[in-house]
Amino acid sequence: MTHFWPGRSGFQVRSLALLITTLAAAGAATADLPEPYQKDGRIGYVLTHKAWVIYEEDGVEKQCPQGLNASGVRQQFAELFPMDGDEQWTVSETRLMREGRMWHPETSEESFPYLDAQGEVAYGLNLDGKVDADDFKSPDGVEGIDNQLQRAIGCTPGWRSDGQFVHFESLFAIGHSYNRWMIELSGVDDLVNDDDVTVTTYRGLDDLFTDATGDGFIAGGTQRVDARWGQNFIEEVKGKIVDGVLTTEPIKKARIPWAMRFVGYYDVLDFQLQLKLTPETAEGIFAGYVNAEQWTNRLNRNWGTHHQSYGTVSAASEYRAMRRLADAYPDPETGANTAISGAAEIELTQVYILHPSEQ
Repeated sequence: MTHFWPGRSGFQVRSLALLITTLAAAGAATADLPEPYQKDGRIGYVLTHKAWVIYEEDGVEKQCPQGLNASGVRQQFAELFPMDGDEQWTVSETRLMREGRMWHPETSEESFPYLDAQGEVAYGLNLDGKVDADDFKSPDGVEGIDNQLQRAIGCTPGWRSDGQFVHFESLFAIGHSYNRWMIELSGVDDLVNDDDVTVTTYRGLDDLFTDATGDGFIAGGTQRVDARWGQNFIEEVKGKIVDGVLTTEPIKKARIPWAMRFVGYYDVLDFQLQLKLTPETAEGIFAGYVNAEQWTNRLNRNWGTHHQSYGTVSAASEYRAMRRLADAYPDPETGANTAISGAAEIELTQVYILHPSEQ
């Protein structure tokens, strides 16, 4: 049995008129893909929630037996440059030096402690087709799960489910139009079992349909494909549906929009989807490898030193952990791995996807 995540709420986006509620309710036909959600064997979904996922059901005591990481950028600065002595520090020696280390991190050891997450269970997929000693088991007991990102960030408060990163990144996922990521299934005969479907990813252009509370999302909206600026987000891959769960073959590199205050994205390598499908929603995970350099650059672009301090995050320390735990894509010169395996929980709502020829 595959594990999926409950819906999240509390995100406010522009609510549009509820002009489709009766249309959505009208799909009472019992065909394999009920009307009005499918058209010519196609069904589309738009992203409404995303977050790098950490398995937390074991509890903090088991996953982080030494406690959570408490040495963020603010604590590290205070330890390096104490203000209770006679030492006189210059801005260049202190703030500028530390900012430089955040943007140009090193892999050398540092004096600050950094705690990796423990445990044997993680969400994710078997990305390399192997079962190794460092791999996890899924909550359903599947072995060989690759998710070293959980080890790297699982004991850092800002990245856990009640941390600020999960809250704000999901908030921006629906409120920032740049993040309008979509998938479209074509060649679909049955949303329960179909051994040959095509999955295409796009970036959309339009607002999301919400209910009257602004917290829920309504199926049946329309999204235009961004054919001008969204070409780098278009990928096509084969997949299959078994017992209502879509799994895809790997995409060598899938670009996922991940903008906060500034435009941003992740290039997820060996990207795969595992989603529980209904005519109205798709919920589950994507998994793959993320380059440690890109992760750190995106973290610093969207979360400055001030914001990182709220979740006791230090980009420099986190980078060291990610490079130490990286498990794929070795550097051709040094042989050191440059990318780390991980998984993100995602939720999507059904939409009609309009291609340029249909607009």
